Amino acid sequence: MFAAVAVIARRLFPTGKDLKPTSEQFEALALEQLDMLYRVARRLTRDAAAAEDLVQETYLRALRGRDSFDLKAHGIRPWLLRIMHNLHVSRGELESRQPAALDQEQLQTAATSGAEAVPWDLASVDGMDEHLVRAMNALAIEYQVVLQLWAIEDMSYKEIAEAVGVPIGTVMSRLHRARQRLSEQLRPYALRERIIRE
Repeated sequence: MFAAVAVIARRLFPTGKDLKPTSEQFEALALEQLDMLYRVARRLTRDAAAAEDLVQETYLRALRGRDSFDLKAHGIRPWLLRIMHNLHVSRGELESRQPAALDQEQLQTAATSGAEAVPWDLASVDGMDEHLVRAMNALAIEYQVVLQLWAIEDMSYKEIAEAVGVPIGTVMSRLHRARQRLSEQLRPYALRERIIRE
């Protein structure tokens, strides 16, 4: 990963002095990250349309702030992820202040049953996936972000720290706590399904 960034940097800036990409170079570097940004946005928002909006807003902000970007050792990826993370957090804070809307079906179900819907079959693969998703969703957002960037995007602690804007020690601590909490939440399921033993 770091070798690839170094190769790109040498090709873009053979003298090694000027680390400001041209507009075309910046756009090329940014567009290379589109798929990765969408995967992260999809995980953060849990909605395809919201993920597309978040990626679009991230690129819009990145293009507006292009002059503040310097090609560093890690390239453009952590910089774009930091923009996305900040947008997502600020949107989340705004949305948390809004009342939640319920559709007619949810209202009818709650009124007639007074209980939750029939749970899925935890013995199936879909049940395991749902159980894991539910456990992930129960984590605080700062834990979800570092866990996703580490486990799914295969980013180093340093890249995550730069992307999220926290020290490396905080990344390590959040990752440790996220893994610990997931383990605690999934332990009863793993025991029940005989994935692990007491």
